[in-house]
Amino acid sequence: MKKRLWIVAAVVGFFFLPASNGHPKPPQKTPELLKEGKKIFEQACASCHGDKGDGKGPAGAALKPPPTDFQKPFREWPNAKGNLEKVFEVISRGIPGSAMIAWPQYSDQQRWGLTYVVTGFAAPAKKR
Repeated sequence: MKKRLWIVAAVVGFFFLPASNGHPKPPQKTPELLKEGKKIFEQACASCHGDKGDGKGPAGAALKPPPTDFQKPFREWPNAKGNLEKVFEVISRGIPGSAMIAWPQYSDQQRWGLTYVVTGFAAPAKKR
């Protein structure tokens, strides 16, 4: 009996729980998802990160450390280093020791939309 329960739990976990990194699989980037992410960015993020994502929002000027400049090449972002899932994690959990708070009130889908919007500000990677 215990063996059956263990097998059922393993199968359920494999198919229904998020990947091992603890994040749900990123949804497909759609115009609707981007529209929702842009709306959230304008309401919740632009005051610190700026309308253009350059880290120069009116509230961001007084913050130490300063808000991330999303216009830098994505791999140069200090808390993401080019990893989309790390951006989602920062939005979801915040950054300790900074003014970047967690945004758990938004659904996973909304936070992925926001992830796509902020990474859309990134400059193309510099050629080596």
